Amino acid sequence: MPTDKITMNFSPTHHAISEQDYLQGELLAETRHELMDGQAYAMLESSEDHNLISLNVASELRNQLKGTLCRTFMVDMKVKAGHDFFYPDVMVVSQQDNGSNYYKTAPVIIVEVLSKSTRRFDKTNKRLQYQQIPSLEDYVLIEQDSAEIEVFSKQNHWQSAYYYLGDEITFAAIGVTMRVEDIYYQVNNADVLEFLWDKNA
Repeated sequence: MPTDKITMNFSPTHHAISEQDYLQGELLAETRHELMDGQAYAMLESSEDHNLISLNVASELRNQLKGTLCRTFMVDMKVKAGHDFFYPDVMVVSQQDNGSNYYKTAPVIIVEVLSKSTRRFDKTNKRLQYQQIPSLEDYVLIEQDSAEIEVFSKQNHWQSAYYYLGDEITFAAIGVTMRVEDIYYQVNNADVLEFLWDKNA
C-alpha cells in the first residue's frame, strides 16, 4: 500500500485497495489507516482527554471481565465490518472471535470517543457499518468535550439511550456496570468540573 499517498485524514487514494494489500500495508505504515470502500484514510492523533477516556473505559471493562472468556482491546486493534476495517477506541470480543492477531471480526461492544472531526462520521456511517456486525450488542459514543454518552443497544431492534454524570451504564451482554463519573476520571471538561464541585460542596 503506497502510504505516501495517504497523508491526510479522510484523504482517499486514487485507486481501490484490496483487503490483503491494506493489511500488509498497515504492518509497515507509520500512521494508522482505516479502510472504507477500498480507500485508506489516515487517522488523526488523539487528544489527552480522548486517551484518558479510552483508558478509563478499557480499564473498567478489563477489570470486570477478569475470569471470563471476553477480552478487551483498545486503539491499535482493528475490527472488520464487511469489507471495511476500523480502529475502535475500545472493544470487547469473545473467545470465539475468528479474526487474527491484527483484527477482530466478532466484537460484543465497540466504544468510540468523539471529537469534532469524527463526531458526524462516528454517529452515522461508522455506526451503520458497525451495526451490521452480527455479534455486536452495544455501540458506545462518548463525548470528550462534555459529559454525555450515547449507547446504541441491540434488543428487538437498535435503540439508543443517553447517560450523564451520576448515572450508571449496564452492558447486559457481558454483565458489566460502570459509573459515568469513572469513565470521565481525570478528564477536566466543564461538565466534569461542575459535577465534582457540586459533589464536594
